[in-house]
Amino acid sequence: MSIKSLIINPGSTSTKIGVFEDETLLFEETLRHSTEEISQYATIVDQKDFRKKIITDLLASKNFDIKSLNVCVGRGGMLKPIPGGTYAVTDELLADLKAGVSGQHASNLGGILAREIADEIGVPSFIVDPVVVDELAPVARYSGVPELPRISVFHALNQKAVAKRYAKEVGKAYDSLNLIVVHMGGGVSVGAHKNGKVVDVFNALDGDGAFSPERAGGVPSGALIKMCFSGKYSEKEVYSKIVGKGGFNAYLGTNDMREVNKLVDAGSKEAEAVREAFLYQIAKNIGSMAAVLDGKVDQIILTGGIAYNALVCDELKRKAGFIAPFTVYPGEDELLALTQGALRVLNGEEKAMEY
Repeated sequence: MSIKSLIINPGSTSTKIGVFEDETLLFEETLRHSTEEISQYATIVDQKDFRKKIITDLLASKNFDIKSLNVCVGRGGMLKPIPGGTYAVTDELLADLKAGVSGQHASNLGGILAREIADEIGVPSFIVDPVVVDELAPVARYSGVPELPRISVFHALNQKAVAKRYAKEVGKAYDSLNLIVVHMGGGVSVGAHKNGKVVDVFNALDGDGAFSPERAGGVPSGALIKMCFSGKYSEKEVYSKIVGKGGFNAYLGTNDMREVNKLVDAGSKEAEAVREAFLYQIAKNIGSMAAVLDGKVDQIILTGGIAYNALVCDELKRKAGFIAPFTVYPGEDELLALTQGALRVLNGEEKAMEY
């Protein structure tokens, strides 16, 4: 029997939904929300009824019988650090999404909306591999400052999805492989997947690894401290230099790799140098994770939107191909990844994780 799923992936100014039958997409829509609409609500959770009505109205407009669904799946939000996997939206998990125990973010609404819609039609609700997935080995947490342990914040949903896709394609169990997964989008995360766990990963949000189109990555700590206390910038302004206005944005005024390539093709030496440094830093990150895996790497996987760029992939293969072969899965199909997470549980391939 086929399984129909409703997938809900909320962003700050949009709600992306998809309806699948098994892994076949029946339809998807990105529902945009204006600043005026969103600004009416004091908190993220206050938007729940507004977003729910837009979703149910869309399904009705397509004459889709919501009662034909077998499962509802939401994008996981800012929960407490948890191992990777598919989680039932229990009362405790729901409460932590509403409270925003690790921060308020629109993705928190994914599990909240999935649970409410699923409860109304009597089907299960899940979240899958939220950004707070934390499987770091104890040794990876040391930073040199006890008050500042290294933390795991990365593109867990896509990294796990492509790692499991690769394992399936080569006929091996994910937990039998050593993989390095490189996600390249607005942020960059490079993770070491050892026997089914991401035992080390560069924090993709605010302070580790290579710079990216929108983020600064690891920066010189001493210079950053001086900047913070220079009196020239507020805390918010300094943070925006690290997250949002860092990386490509800071150097070239664009967060689009395609635009960077156009600048290079037009003769910009600065753009060429920035692109070279970007690839240089990612290759360094790959080398670091190879050391984490004791040099025993089965495959290096490139993914995310920038993985569509053949020049980027070819250069990374040239720099790091001595470590292991490469596989490229360009893009980031979050809706399908969420669907697959639920299907693995409903089809008995995996057990639902306990929050």
